[in-house]
Amino acid sequence: MNFKEYQEAAKATSLYPREYEVVYPSLGLASEAGEVADKVKKHLRDGTSVAALQESLSKELGDVLWYVAAICTDLKLNLGDVARANIFKLQDRKIRGVLGGSGDER
Repeated sequence: MNFKEYQEAAKATSLYPREYEVVYPSLGLASEAGEVADKVKKHLRDGTSVAALQESLSKELGDVLWYVAAICTDLKLNLGDVARANIFKLQDRKIRGVLGGSGDER
């Protein structure tokens, strides 16, 4: 499945009211990102296997991806274009030796 197909499939499962476009999926994204962090925290605390972490994070990361796709859809952005632009930005930072720095305008 490519990003375009995923974004279309995600849109077909979107149930939130249109008056909450961008806001609803942004709150969902923050919530799901917190769940990812919580699972990693518990992995560190409990020493669970990497396989167990992979399984639980795979599900949560899928939810994160759904909310990212929903935000893109609400803003009329193409998820593939967003992903591509991100890689170009990171490659440029790597070339310029500022990949490990901080700040948006590196």
